[in-house]
Amino acid sequence: MKKIIFTEKAPAPIGPYNQAVLVGNTLYTSGQIALNPETMELVLTDIETETKQVMENMKAVLEAAQMTFENVVKTTIFIMDMNDFAKINSVYGSYFNEKTAPARETVQVAGLPKGVNVEISMTAIK
Repeated sequence: MKKIIFTEKAPAPIGPYNQAVLVGNTLYTSGQIALNPETMELVLTDIETETKQVMENMKAVLEAAQMTFENVVKTTIFIMDMNDFAKINSVYGSYFNEKTAPARETVQVAGLPKGVNVEISMTAIK
């Protein structure tokens, strides 16, 4: 049985999807981009600020499912420009304990929703 996870502390979905779905003890999140959940405006000041907003949005979704970044077992990072990888990785890494960090892949893509530079999705286990 699946349970839909929703929080006003993360951007509301802008299409036919949910912020996350909990099935048993496994949480599957939708990709988060740098939308400020209060204004629904993009936060694109620089790649570090953009990545921080993405991670804060993801933190809110995890918390809505009563989880933390320690519960995350897998992440996928989509980026527009691989030259931004080191800056994105630095911000992303600050949210995890390096010894217990999740598995991950990072891929460069041709385009992302609303023209953003980074999108991150996660799978977590309770």
